[in-house]
Amino acid sequence: MKKSNLFIYVIVLLAVLMVSCHKGRNKLVNSWKITNVEAKLPLSDSLKNEILTKGTLTFTEDGHVTGYLQSEITDGTFVLSKGGKSLVIKDETGTPYPCESTITSDKLILESKEMKITLDKI
Repeated sequence: MKKSNLFIYVIVLLAVLMVSCHKGRNKLVNSWKITNVEAKLPLSDSLKNEILTKGTLTFTEDGHVTGYLQSEITDGTFVLSKGGKSLVIKDETGTPYPCESTITSDKLILESKEMKITLDKI
């Protein structure tokens, strides 16, 4: 009897986790334009301007991302976890870019140890 109750609790917990991650992913799936860059480490003005000029990200429901952060991402992937608070973007070579994320209906804030980037929904 105890094992069956434990099994039911585990299933319910997994369902809650999957639903919470899916809700965050639904807010993220869209196209975004970088509108602000706050450097935490030294960043040249030319690189900052390039990020602001070219900076876009498009997230799809199937976990893919394209766009431009510090370089072009043509066939990347992303994983959103911790209820939408943690985002890891991997470029096509598999290089991970982990960051803390804040997602609202029209803003996306990505914060890493190098910089804080604000994006607006396009």
